[in-house]
Amino acid sequence: MEIAYEVTGPTDGRPLVLVHGWPDDARCWDKVIERLGGANFRIYRPYLRGSGPTRFLRDTTMRSGAIAALTLDLAQFLDVLDLTRVVVGGYDWGARAAYGVAALFSQRVVGVVAAAAGYATAIPASQMPYELARAYWYEWYVNTAHGEKAYRQDRKRLCQYLWESWSPPWPNRDAEFEETTASLDNADWPEVSIHAYRQRWHDAKGAPEHEEIERHLAEPPVISVPTIMLQGADDRDNLPFTSEHKERYFSGGYERRLLPGIGHFVPREAPQAFADAILEVSR
Repeated sequence: MEIAYEVTGPTDGRPLVLVHGWPDDARCWDKVIERLGGANFRIYRPYLRGSGPTRFLRDTTMRSGAIAALTLDLAQFLDVLDLTRVVVGGYDWGARAAYGVAALFSQRVVGVVAAAAGYATAIPASQMPYELARAYWYEWYVNTAHGEKAYRQDRKRLCQYLWESWSPPWPNRDAEFEETTASLDNADWPEVSIHAYRQRWHDAKGAPEHEEIERHLAEPPVISVPTIMLQGADDRDNLPFTSEHKERYFSGGYERRLLPGIGHFVPREAPQAFADAILEVSR
């Protein structure tokens, strides 16, 4: 796979990798980067598989959206660019990739800031509170003919509804969404997205090349680097209780910060809080 990315900041700056969520793209970090100012970071913003200019090189490669796939993509991104002592920031899918890399490839990572997705949140469907099952309607929707068709043929309207329903309104939300829609036009977006949610709930298998990562992540490994988790108190997707009581999974320091009035799109809604957390874990 060819991972597209943007890079800014001095060439001798401390490496900071920011990984966006779903359905979003690398533009979500614009306001965070503005607030980092002269913090001397070399900032890398990759586009997730299925998003923006990132592309698969072979037609035969499974368009997996599994967490293991996102984790390995990020680990290989760090390897290819030879990035070490990296601070990784991520939200939603990007947070899950950041957790995975910090857990399994900790030799490259010195700190994590994660938002809009807690660590070790797997809940068997049979034990899931119905409030959360309702919030995850779009994940079940892919297993219906109508849902699959929506992901393939009506992605803009679907994603706009998710943006509007997962967070309270924030300034320029509609304009920011319109700017993001070009990244949703990636030809692999439907397959990656559909697979992500089918595989998450065991309605599809993962790719063979990710089996080892899947095994390691199945029993969540302890993360040994300092981690700050930012949880929007008004997140209507990954509901706030899903990120509670995770301290036992972190041996290098962990803090969960609840952000009043903030929903799911934390870097867009609370960029100062994200920038502050990055500065703290990078000290």
